Amino acid sequence: MTLFHRLGKALLACFFTSLLGCSLLAHAQPAVVTTPQVRAELMAYAPEGVVAGQAVWVGLELRHQPGWHSYWKNAGDSGLPTTLDFSLPEGVMARDTAWPIPQKITLGSIVNYGYDDTVLLPVPLIISSQFKPSALKPELVVKLKASWLVCRTECIPQEGEFSVRIPVRGSTALNARSFEAARLAQPQTLRASPASKLRIEGQSLTVAIDQLPTSLRGKQLDIFPETSGVIEASAPWQQSWRGDVWTASLPIAAQRDSDPARLAVVLTSEHHGWRTSLPISGTWPAVKALPALTSPTPRASAAPATPPSTPPSAVPMSLLAAMLGALLGGLILNLMPCVFPVLAIKLMSFGRHAEDARSHRLSGLAYSVGVVLSFVALGVLLLSLRAAGESLGWGFQLQNPLVVATLAALFTLIGLNFAGMFEFGQFAPSSLAALQLQHPVLDAFLTGVLTVAVASPCSAPFMGASLGLAITLPAAQGLLIFASLGLGLALPFLLASMVPAVARALPRPGPWMAVFRQFMAFPMFATVVWLVWVLGQQSGIDGAGALMALLVIFSALIWSFTHTGRTRLLLTIVWLVVAAWAMTTMGPNIVKVSEPATSNAATERWQTWSAQRVAQAVSQDQLVFVDFTAAWCVSCQYNKKTTLSDPGLLAALDSKHVVLLRADWTRRDAAITKALAELERNGVPVYVFYKRGQTPVVLSEILSVDDMQQALAKL
Repeated sequence: MTLFHRLGKALLACFFTSLLGCSLLAHAQPAVVTTPQVRAELMAYAPEGVVAGQAVWVGLELRHQPGWHSYWKNAGDSGLPTTLDFSLPEGVMARDTAWPIPQKITLGSIVNYGYDDTVLLPVPLIISSQFKPSALKPELVVKLKASWLVCRTECIPQEGEFSVRIPVRGSTALNARSFEAARLAQPQTLRASPASKLRIEGQSLTVAIDQLPTSLRGKQLDIFPETSGVIEASAPWQQSWRGDVWTASLPIAAQRDSDPARLAVVLTSEHHGWRTSLPISGTWPAVKALPALTSPTPRASAAPATPPSTPPSAVPMSLLAAMLGALLGGLILNLMPCVFPVLAIKLMSFGRHAEDARSHRLSGLAYSVGVVLSFVALGVLLLSLRAAGESLGWGFQLQNPLVVATLAALFTLIGLNFAGMFEFGQFAPSSLAALQLQHPVLDAFLTGVLTVAVASPCSAPFMGASLGLAITLPAAQGLLIFASLGLGLALPFLLASMVPAVARALPRPGPWMAVFRQFMAFPMFATVVWLVWVLGQQSGIDGAGALMALLVIFSALIWSFTHTGRTRLLLTIVWLVVAAWAMTTMGPNIVKVSEPATSNAATERWQTWSAQRVAQAVSQDQLVFVDFTAAWCVSCQYNKKTTLSDPGLLAALDSKHVVLLRADWTRRDAAITKALAELERNGVPVYVFYKRGQTPVVLSEILSVDDMQQALAKL
């Protein structure tokens, strides 16, 4: 086998280059982010240019799909307000968001404050004399990281990074109409008068507001406190007019978030609003204690966060314990199905060097170095991207369709080589072939790199807690854990290469190796089938079909290289043209992420996971089991088809009315990443039981029916 001696280096470099390139592309900050529920756009309004002493307006516009809404600065009974985090050059400061007047959104017994249709959240930027634009390209670069919660009956946390460039000279007024509409939607300020008061009377807050327009007298108004958690938004309340003064009695929240000394409120009537801020007189009533795990109020059930959880271990894990756990996890990783194809390559290498003890040792050392360095490189990339704000976890590379396609092409090439279609010596100059034969350790090193590329999406026992700790430690300590994981994966082959008896126990080189090599082509092709299926989960049927077509063309191109003379030249030209056409026409389907298929939760045993569903079920004293999984995780799919499909286990779960939720991490999902982090995990599979008043119970990655039954019996 000579594939890795010559072409492996280039292909693996391509793999890691595509991985890094695609990850870095995630930092490109457009002005528009589109989801199936919302179109979010960062807009700018600077009709006079960027001038010191004047305000420049920017704003995030949210265009909701019908039925969806986001939230005001006080979300009401549930939800979260939209947050805007600006990155601005020196001399430029962002002031508070100028929130347009909200509307009340009723969902059953829950009352929220927010916006549907289209809303612009404008923010004034103050330009000082310290702002010094570039002389070559005078412009103001505004970067924004925004997060919002969009809800219908379910809620989806979303976020986006935006960037807009505002010329210093000239007018930026394309969005003038939108900013003018946002200005008109602002509440007018009411000056406080002696007749305007806020007073606590028992469990109610009495409101008296004067100096409202005379046209409002006798009309019913809506009131929105700007401080969240103070008023029970869904509770009934009374209002009346006493001459020119509007009065109301608002129920105080029994489990409020704060006891403010001053409260700003917004009164609205027919899309017009008025704002005033008044001191509060009287004493706030005592706050009722919260339940152990989560509040049974609507606020807890709709908040976009998982129930507060205690780490599975009450004793903080030390760095040494985490390194030991990573070492053991790496050892067990050798038994994971996703690693088998590459380990077969290593076994063939052992067979070739069985009678050469020195080559045997060098091969083991080179393989180990390749594994450890690759794990450290992935750790550097993961920690760097997380530090830059990306919500990533272990196995993040296979959440990228381009990386999946690259691996599929690589394993196709390996399979063709094993099947005997070609030898790289047919393509390479003799001097290059001779050079490579003098350095066989390169093959072992690249095999180690490939092992990590395939094994990294898997998770084994002891790995989860160690990797979860690694991303919270300083970079140097975190990388020690990644290196320990690599050492554990490489350790069996490293020890075997150092023990002569292992080499002597292997069959002597002979004709059997050619048969074994051809046989190993089939696991390689099976790996390709799995990768195509993974891509289909990400890019849909069109993406999977495009990848299969391109792999066929790629195979034909390799076949054309095996010929000689004019036949080789003609076939190569033809297939290169076909490949270029296919890449242009079908290639975009591979990297185009499709919408995930939605399931009917009312008719299926497993429901789609969301933090809100966990919180709602737990608050209602229901037992919840969550399967954190991904299409590219072979261990996840194995457990799903075996343990989690066992009829006896499913009957036991049904008997206890367990709510079964499946969190699919095949694509990047910040909410799932956050939920895993709260469990001190950084990869899948993760299996966890939630029960009100108890610490979440995290099970082993190698899931068995007995483990599930025992955990269930204790809950």
